[in-house]
Amino acid sequence: MNTYVYGIARNSPELESASRTGGVGDPPRPVRLLGRGRLAALVSDAPEDLRPKRRDLLAHQHVLTEASAAGTVLPLRFGGVSADDETVATALADREEHYLERLDAVDGKAEYNVKAHHDEEAVLHRVLADDPDLRAMGAAQQAAGGTSQEEKLRLGELIAAAVRRREELDRDEVHRALKDTAVASVPGPESSGWVANLSYLVEQERAEEFVTAAARFQRVNPHLRIQVNGPLPPYSFVG
Repeated sequence: MNTYVYGIARNSPELESASRTGGVGDPPRPVRLLGRGRLAALVSDAPEDLRPKRRDLLAHQHVLTEASAAGTVLPLRFGGVSADDETVATALADREEHYLERLDAVDGKAEYNVKAHHDEEAVLHRVLADDPDLRAMGAAQQAAGGTSQEEKLRLGELIAAAVRRREELDRDEVHRALKDTAVASVPGPESSGWVANLSYLVEQERAEEFVTAAARFQRVNPHLRIQVNGPLPPYSFVG
């Protein structure tokens, strides 16, 4: 039977508490520790029809939460399935030094994901305020009481280009405002609608400072909407 993997931690008796919770599947598959050397993987049998259902997503997260109470865990994202227990144990042995290095790197830290998008009306005011030529062109069209379709399209294209440039500037400014309060950062998957999608690795004692920096940046940039999610397991920094 295939083996479902939740995460990797240092091998210790304290991890036993995490193995007493139910895992993915219906009924929940029992979680067990698979130790090899200085490492242990939290695993269970993998359901044949595994899908990202809410119950299974929550079960995956709950196992990681329980394990994190006993120490640092390298979390795998939902859906990590290996051929069998022996394949997992071999990977622990073959990559022991790498996993130990990553555990040291994320020790005492959590991930915070930051997304930002534009308030459409506010960013329009911002780009017009920043570009006197665009502002003058818009004012002239308004004063004329109507212009040709070609002129309207031209103004729309110029405004759209200015908004795209503003997106690039804002992405850099979000990162500049937050990077000094974090240990590391990585970009998240690109998707339409987001100006920025960034993940930060933050030391626990600086978590409040990080969140405060995000709130301060939001206050002085009302054309942006900032969304901070965390603390999270350091999914983006497992390597």
